[in-house]
Amino acid sequence: MFRPLALYVGYRYTRARKRNHFVSFVALASMLGIALGITVLITVLSVMNGFDYEIRDRIFSVARQITITDYDNSMVNWQGLEKKIAENKEVVASAPFVIGQGMLTKDGVVQGVEVDGILPEQEGKISEMPKNVRYGSMSSLKAGEFGIVLGQIIARNLGAHIGDKVILVTPQATMTPAGVEPRFKRFTVVGIFHVSDGFGYDATTAFINLYDAQKLFGLGSGITGFHLKVKDLYRAPIIAAGLTDQLRGAYYIADWTHKYGPYFKAIRMEKTMMFIVLLFIIAVATFNLVSSLVMTVTDKQSDIAILRTLGATPRMIMSIFIVQGGIIGLFGTLLGILGGILLALNAPYLVKLLEEIFHTSFISGAIYYIDSLPSKLEFFYVWSVGLIALGMSLLATIYPAWKAAKTQPAQALRYD
Repeated sequence: MFRPLALYVGYRYTRARKRNHFVSFVALASMLGIALGITVLITVLSVMNGFDYEIRDRIFSVARQITITDYDNSMVNWQGLEKKIAENKEVVASAPFVIGQGMLTKDGVVQGVEVDGILPEQEGKISEMPKNVRYGSMSSLKAGEFGIVLGQIIARNLGAHIGDKVILVTPQATMTPAGVEPRFKRFTVVGIFHVSDGFGYDATTAFINLYDAQKLFGLGSGITGFHLKVKDLYRAPIIAAGLTDQLRGAYYIADWTHKYGPYFKAIRMEKTMMFIVLLFIIAVATFNLVSSLVMTVTDKQSDIAILRTLGATPRMIMSIFIVQGGIIGLFGTLLGILGGILLALNAPYLVKLLEEIFHTSFISGAIYYIDSLPSKLEFFYVWSVGLIALGMSLLATIYPAWKAAKTQPAQALRYD
């Protein structure tokens, strides 16, 4: 059966038991180094993809994609504006809101909050906040009943539970015979929500009914603005610009990138830099491959000389050692891809097991926005890492193969 000579000899050199065991050890170390580098790189990228996906999912489940306000924060006759917004085909839903600052107090404990007046039936159309209510229900915010839904941290600080009464104090002043006094109102806790400690919602935000907020902040029938949900949130900046041209009024239109854009850019940059840094692990392993092949060339000087006297061309000699290095790189790459896939898929379970063994928590929701290690394996990165590692391995074979091709038969056989 016909076999290409370079492929056959290169494969035999890889399998053969070498006289110099140190050369064999360096070749094995090169293969394992490439495999280890690929395993680490795939695992780290999968974990960072998991962080990106989880945080993105949690942020976008509660974040306002587009917000429209006027410069006085008091829109009147807003029903006409709502109809104009609905004419935009890229807008899925809109919801009016009233926002203001206040202080909640209960049993002598005071907590500053941002009060968000909403219509519960419309809030569910623009965000998943109603699904994050752990106790009670967002639908319990009925006009005129003065119910309030608190963040979990606010409720814990106040010691408030479902059915408890809290007093909301606002900066708006009320004229009384005794003078100017702040406006306050007693509310009943009808819900407690939890998003994540790291986002700040649980510690700063409280929801009341839109009409109760209008009365509390003295807006009459006015509102602060609209929250919008769009078909493609990544087109939100373009849609916001289009709404600016469409509405042609004294409106301030902001999209989610104003608040969260820098954060996601930082994650993307961190992922890119981590990818570049970890590639150096594979580069170090390929340097070991260079050393291994150089020592192999030195060890096989007489074999190379005999092949040259039998008619082998310098190009064929180069091909032999490129094949040998390529086989080492290929097996190291395949081993690394297998290890990376297995470790990436099982990383969350391994971290959880370590947390149980050492009775500690490696990931805090207050810092990382999530309380467990996520991992999302994307095969695009798997194949990219594999191809880059294989390419680096083949590049590492060029110098040793070129050195082997320059071997002079007469000099190599002189002392044999």
